[in-house]
Amino acid sequence: MDDPIVDRLLRSAALARQDAPIEAPFGFDTRVVALWRGLEKTEGIGLARLLRRVAIVAAAITIITAAGVYREASKDNEDSEPFGNEFVIADSAIQSEFSP
Repeated sequence: MDDPIVDRLLRSAALARQDAPIEAPFGFDTRVVALWRGLEKTEGIGLARLLRRVAIVAAAITIITAAGVYREASKDNEDSEPFGNEFVIADSAIQSEFSP
């Protein structure tokens, strides 16, 4: 497979100096900081926006779940045994499973 682009890149890599310093060019860090400061402040950081959305969704789920539990508890309050019947059913199922 003859690819002239790959051949040219391999020849360039073979001719490269081995003792070339591994550091950023002069002024690179200054340019990066200048670009970072130049960004609009309304844009925000993506991770912070994601965490804010996750927190809002988690709070909404918590509120909906709490409302459901309160509704179930108030419905069972008429029987004066909140969540009593479910525990009796589960207990009898466990006892019937392990009794000889």
